[in-house]
Amino acid sequence: QVQLVESGGGLVQAGGSLRLSCAASGGTFSSYVMGWFRQAPGKEREFVAAISWKGVNTYYGDSVKGRFTISRDNAKNTVYLQMNSLKPEDTAIYYCAAKTLFWPVISPNEYRYWGLGTQVTVSS
Repeated sequence: QVQLVESGGGLVQAGGSLRLSCAASGGTFSSYVMGWFRQAPGKEREFVAAISWKGVNTYYGDSVKGRFTISRDNAKNTVYLQMNSLKPEDTAIYYCAAKTLFWPVISPNEYRYWGLGTQVTVSS
């Protein structure tokens, strides 16, 4: 059983940056593909980014390409999401998730473990 805890959310002005962290425990972190998702009020959960077991491969949702960067530190059992050039439409609860196979990455149904989320609010 893997436990995931997100942190780093908050309120930021448009154009600003935030770095989210997700700390994992209870499993072998390096054996999991890690993903970030987000969910805004009244909307479906949206894929943001995913990273392979050793961090060699990454994949991004179209809405965040070029602005967000996913990375991981297996020694610290942590995955990060660096968010730059934030826009009001990035406002959502951000969740990290874990799965064992890389593909497919964009469907939340493929991820077995989930954190409780961290709120990101971008003001205009």
